[in-house]
Amino acid sequence: MAGTTSQPTQPTARTRSWWGWGWADAHPDDAECTAMGALLPGTLSRPLPVPRVRDLAVAAPAVAPPRSLAHLVGADPADRAAHSMGKAYRDVVRALRGRPGRIPDLVARPTDDQGVADLLDWAGERQVAVVPYGGGSSVTGGVEYRGDAHRAVMSLDLTAMGRVLEVDTEGRAARIQAGTLGPSLEDQLRPHGLTLRHFPQSFEFSTLGGWLATRAGGHYATGRTHIDDFVQSLRVVTPAGISESWRLPASGAGPSPDRMFLGSEGALGVITEAWVRLQERPRHKASAAVAFTDFRRALRAVRALAQSDLSPANCRLLDTGEAALSGAAHDGSSVLVLGFESADEPVTARLERAVALARSHGGRYDGSGGDSGVGGSKGSPEASPDGDAAVSAWRSAFLRMPYLRDGLARMGAVAETFETAATWDRIPDLIDEVRREVGEAAVKATGFPATVNCRLTHVYPDGAAPYFTVLAAGRAGDEVAVWDDLKAVASEVLHRHRATITHHHAVGRDHRPGYDRQRPEPFALALRAAKGALDPRGILNPGVLVD
Repeated sequence: MAGTTSQPTQPTARTRSWWGWGWADAHPDDAECTAMGALLPGTLSRPLPVPRVRDLAVAAPAVAPPRSLAHLVGADPADRAAHSMGKAYRDVVRALRGRPGRIPDLVARPTDDQGVADLLDWAGERQVAVVPYGGGSSVTGGVEYRGDAHRAVMSLDLTAMGRVLEVDTEGRAARIQAGTLGPSLEDQLRPHGLTLRHFPQSFEFSTLGGWLATRAGGHYATGRTHIDDFVQSLRVVTPAGISESWRLPASGAGPSPDRMFLGSEGALGVITEAWVRLQERPRHKASAAVAFTDFRRALRAVRALAQSDLSPANCRLLDTGEAALSGAAHDGSSVLVLGFESADEPVTARLERAVALARSHGGRYDGSGGDSGVGGSKGSPEASPDGDAAVSAWRSAFLRMPYLRDGLARMGAVAETFETAATWDRIPDLIDEVRREVGEAAVKATGFPATVNCRLTHVYPDGAAPYFTVLAAGRAGDEVAVWDDLKAVASEVLHRHRATITHHHAVGRDHRPGYDRQRPEPFALALRAAKGALDPRGILNPGVLVD
């Protein structure tokens, strides 16, 4: 039966960084930045200063909203600057260099579907580009405007629509507004004993609508890896009207309307609500870290796990560099991080079977990863308790890494990630060639060697999702161009191996060239037609997915 409406969590007193990742008070200080830079040849001698909004040239808005919408729209310079881009490395560097790009003229915060529809109607009449915005954690240029084809730009911030509206405890599902941030979503579900249990790394700073619009990957390394797997139905406001699919457990009635909007990145409409599938909060957890001296044997172990019936919640393979960077191992080993969880039965036996399988492929395990028997943890799974030191080190590094990336950016370094997915027959050579060719391109671009690490974040019976970390020197004042060059080289390797341009970070604007090459032309033709039908004036997130 349906439960009562929940109230969103009250906002925290902490301040979000307008220019970098996460909380402003969590960034490395100057001393820590300098210490990190000293470990990477070719960086600056002192960190770039933290950028200030008052140093930016924020022009007056080119348009003003009508009186009927003025209560939903603001033009505060700091608010506009914070909505000008996402949180990719190139965004951080542009902010550090005082070149954030096109700053939106207005920031709108609708509180209901009617407000969204009214804002879209006005924007269409005035040729104002509308960029839907959730938590702003995009790392592919998905929430910024590029170009000058529109009279003005409005960032459509949905976070005022942040409530769990209805909970069906019998069907274990909930109707949730798209602007609900991850922690608030889980807090509102907790009294019902249920959880969505979708935890991307951006969990604190991203919304349900953002996850849906980008087909975000989450906590689970196997099985339900993407937000797609949790969707029952969507409600989407478009300039052509409101699309609301039926709430069904499954359907074979033609192409799925939800599939058209999942991953559409606000180019076809604004997702405002979704019914999503929930589950009981896990009470049993167990984890372990298995070391390997041979990375290719470790890949075979992971493939065997993915093709077994064990279904680990976490199955992340860190290469030697990634293991050392995270503190999971310092002896040159690769490390497989395993985790199991269940709401109703102990998981120790499954963990033991997984460890035995890994050992049969040359893995080494000396610890104890017994069932913790804990209740569902608050927040992301990276905070849940376990007794394995290597797993704990990895979790801590996982959450801290985006802040360290921003610290390295202040030192003029290139520090960024990208991810992909491919079938198992292509994975070993793909990883080797990305490491080699991106490393060679970094030396050519900067004159200094680079570090290119890899981990597997999600695994499937037929393939895996490698996730690469690049650490390299930059060129003072030209860091974005260096990264763009390295990303172009990596994209060529991915295309050569028929690996996707993105497994879970969306297309945005940065991945458009790779996406255009990956998708079949008949599908591109259909997508352009859908864009023309749903957004005839071309105001919704121009430049994303299609022109």
